[in-house]
Amino acid sequence: MFDNLLFAREGATALVTLNRPQSLNALNTAMLVELRRAVLEARADAGVRALVITGAGEKAFAAGADIRELAGMSPPAMQEYARHGQEVIGLVEQLGKPVIAAINGLALGGGCELAMACTLRMAADTAQLGQPEVNLGLIPGFGGTQRLARLVGQGRALDLLLTGRSIDAGEAFRIGLIDRVTPASTLLDEARALAQLLSGKPPLAVRGILDAVRHGADAPLAGGQALEASIFGLVSASADTREGVSAFLEKRTPVFKGE
Repeated sequence: MFDNLLFAREGATALVTLNRPQSLNALNTAMLVELRRAVLEARADAGVRALVITGAGEKAFAAGADIRELAGMSPPAMQEYARHGQEVIGLVEQLGKPVIAAINGLALGGGCELAMACTLRMAADTAQLGQPEVNLGLIPGFGGTQRLARLVGQGRALDLLLTGRSIDAGEAFRIGLIDRVTPASTLLDEARALAQLLSGKPPLAVRGILDAVRHGADAPLAGGQALEASIFGLVSASADTREGVSAFLEKRTPVFKGE
């Protein structure tokens, strides 16, 4: 079904592998189209409770946009390309299910932007991350100027954006750009294990947490708390809440069905 990525189901986990290793998994238009299809498929499948995104090969998660493709674009086409990338990456962020970026190598430009849209970011200890667009006379186009500042703060974001420098996984972890660092040899296994763990959580509560955090992040505290209370009330009406409470009182393992 796909020419530029691999899509597999592993129980309740969907695994998307960006599969253009000869181009360091650069995000060209064709790959963005297929990534959109894969994310929508994962969203529509109630059996999928978590998504892992990684890159093929040992060198790159995704090394940014395909510069050869960009070189032939007019300014209007470049703007449309940016909007398309933002829309696809926005779907990742808004999936309503946990998305884990398993960053197995270079995550630069669009690759870093894709990783930042994921719920959690795990990186191999050999990974490199950055937004080098300024070195091409460009700025990030897939949301990098916005998500980076929200993740690491404006000062650190401007340092990376204006210098265009790449940072290793250790520095990325220290500044909050990634959440976990693992040996490269165990990265995908650990990402799968985390996805399996999250897949066992009640889907409605998971979605409620994702929505409350994402939508409340830019709201005043009072507004964020009002949103939280509203979602709390909605989730509490679910069969999963009744199951969770009953299982706790009966000292047994709950079975959540997403109902």
